Amino acid sequence: MGATYWFGRSIITPLARVVYRPHIEGRSNVPKTGPVIFASNHLSFIDSIAIPVASPRPVHFLAKSSYFEKTFSRWFFTAIGAVPVQRGAGQAALDALDQQRVLLEGGSTVALYPEGTRSLDGRLYKGRTGVAFLALQTGAPVVPVGLIGTDDVMPVGAKLPSLTRRITVRFGEPLELSHHGPADSGRARRLATDDIMAAIHALSGQELANAYNEVPAHNPIERIKQVLPHERR
Repeated sequence: MGATYWFGRSIITPLARVVYRPHIEGRSNVPKTGPVIFASNHLSFIDSIAIPVASPRPVHFLAKSSYFEKTFSRWFFTAIGAVPVQRGAGQAALDALDQQRVLLEGGSTVALYPEGTRSLDGRLYKGRTGVAFLALQTGAPVVPVGLIGTDDVMPVGAKLPSLTRRITVRFGEPLELSHHGPADSGRARRLATDDIMAAIHALSGQELANAYNEVPAHNPIERIKQVLPHERR
């Protein structure tokens, strides 16, 4: 993280705390050193601002590379710790996991959303196994995060956030997941993911969807893939 991040953090964090007066719980649960994975529910675009503002440590998260094409948006996303990534499945998804692994091996904190995309109905969807894979591969503890009210501050489709709503950010106790088995075990990844989602649910109190939050399929092949049983990364 360079000068842009630290300069931006020194401006954005205190300003956001004054404007939104967020309730922040469990900051002491965040390890002070070493790699950490924040695994959070995902309700709004501003989730990726709320977590860095509330965190006692600098946080990296992945953002679409298109956000970095214009000068101001590039400065803003760099200032809140975003790392550009080409979004998608297949090789793009593997490249994103690799970027996160490198950050964790360097002792950084990364924030991820196991649901994969924002919940449009406020329910908590089943977790994809990429977060568990990273945790089991790197040994990084997972700190579950429950976000409450971010969808009221900036609902899906809103262009500007509300200035009258307050949010709550809850950091849970770190999860140690190695007892489930190695990262190359599908069963270990699934069990670890279920532990992560249970911890997020305990913090957020959301209704459970008991389904994956699938991005709408754009062609017949994608629709077939969603129907067939497979591991959601």
